Amino acid sequence: MSFSVRASASPHAVSPHSADSPAAPTEADLLAFVRRTAADARLIASLPLDPQGRTWIRLEGPAGSEAWLIGWPPGTGTGWHDHGGSHGAFATATGQLIEQSLAARLPTEGWKVLELADGIDRERRLAGGDSRAFGPHHVHQVLNTSPERHAVSVHAYYPPLPMMRRYGRTGQVLRLEQVEWPQEWT
Repeated sequence: MSFSVRASASPHAVSPHSADSPAAPTEADLLAFVRRTAADARLIASLPLDPQGRTWIRLEGPAGSEAWLIGWPPGTGTGWHDHGGSHGAFATATGQLIEQSLAARLPTEGWKVLELADGIDRERRLAGGDSRAFGPHHVHQVLNTSPERHAVSVHAYYPPLPMMRRYGRTGQVLRLEQVEWPQEWT
């Protein structure tokens, strides 16, 4: 494996809805949705942009998925996080975003600190019109590194996010710092 466990303590666990039901959207379905939505210039222009912090509008995603239109001021980012077992996709509508991710399947429970192996870091630049899908074990951070330009993106997840785990990272050490629940995002 691409990591080693240095200490462990179990975070909260949640069982998301089954993504195996026939009506569940696939990663390809979510990707098609975010691409189509990111191309909707009128919708993108309707998002109020704040120079001080991210802004968002919740959207109706396909087949019961959760979707968001997000505005990113210059210099903002998410920090390292996962999506609580949901798979998803996102597309940059305007500006450019940087996605830094881990090319390793991390355990979802039973740890607080992981020492990551060398060579698992990935970075993608997603300019307006670029998109990507990801699986349920994806850990990443998304950044708008522009010093002057907002970025806008569309994100979709299935099942709807049961939680998000937030991580701190120092070098090759990844620490579970917080578990966020949906009621905290409204």
